[in-house]
Amino acid sequence: MSTVRARVAGVTSHRLFWPLVVLVLLLVANAVYRPSFLSIELKNGHLYGSLVDIVRLSAPLILVALGMSLVIATGGIDLSVGAVAAVAGAVACLYISEQPDQNSLGVVLTAVALGFGVALVLGAWNGILVAGIGIQPIIATLILMVAGRGLAQLIAEGQIITINSGPYKVIGVGHLLTLPFAIVIALAVTVLVAVLTRRTALGMIIESVGGNAEASRLAGIRSRRITFLVYVVSAACAAIAGFMMTANVSSADGNAVGLWVELDAILAVVIGGTALAGGRFYLGGTVVGALLIQTLTTSVYAMNIDPQTSLLFKAVVVIVVCLIQAPAFRARFRRRRSAPVTPLEPVGTEKEQVPA
Repeated sequence: MSTVRARVAGVTSHRLFWPLVVLVLLLVANAVYRPSFLSIELKNGHLYGSLVDIVRLSAPLILVALGMSLVIATGGIDLSVGAVAAVAGAVACLYISEQPDQNSLGVVLTAVALGFGVALVLGAWNGILVAGIGIQPIIATLILMVAGRGLAQLIAEGQIITINSGPYKVIGVGHLLTLPFAIVIALAVTVLVAVLTRRTALGMIIESVGGNAEASRLAGIRSRRITFLVYVVSAACAAIAGFMMTANVSSADGNAVGLWVELDAILAVVIGGTALAGGRFYLGGTVVGALLIQTLTTSVYAMNIDPQTSLLFKAVVVIVVCLIQAPAFRARFRRRRSAPVTPLEPVGTEKEQVPA
């Protein structure tokens, strides 16, 4: 019996147990509300269904959250990913809109390269402010979070840039090998980051910088370069996400693309088990967290929950998930349940001692 309890405790204490439980409960609730929710159909060689849509819509958040995981692992934070996504998407759409043949593959590749290059420059800017100058990450990235939105609006001249490019639209809603192309991109980037961080020493170096940057420096690790690198990688992931967001609607709105995606990315990282204090990071948990947030968003719209209360509903669910997976909260809850109740002695039962 004790062995079974130990195994159950080991499973329930895993960092992904409760997020997966909540994810399954959300899927079950959607299936009960709408029986066709779990159905997946193959039409014209392409997969369609609510589950496929959830994963496809999760792709930009997964990309942003992957970069955020590396930044948080170093003890930093990147609040500018939404603005970087908006700038990258605006640059790409602006270039395509000015070309006579918007369906040219060369034009689309050039536009993506330009947007990606601008995003790398913005990521390098964050890295210089944090690693080079020593500004607090939350302040350094907050600067670009505000200025980046203005830059995106400046690029678009305050207008919504609309395009009609088939090759560019493939990034957001196209298909490859029956799967949506956005899922393929997110999967490829996830595998690439996992291989670079878990099959090489890079992941351990990032975690050591987040654990103690000064000790890492004294051990021979160039912590400033690692910190600079993760902000550039975060911007690169945000740029790809920005291409997906703008390709979905074939337009670029500098004020709306990637709005508040940084907050969802931070929530996905935290739900996945990565501590904001830095150190260890878990890419698998980050992906699960992103899927959970997108499933929650889809559930809110599918169940016709009042839009005015949808954000509150999401906040309550996220808080519950974070609480039940927090070891300190679970330990305190267990102590309260297992605390013995001391019975009260009846009044007047004590015998008075008579002095001899």
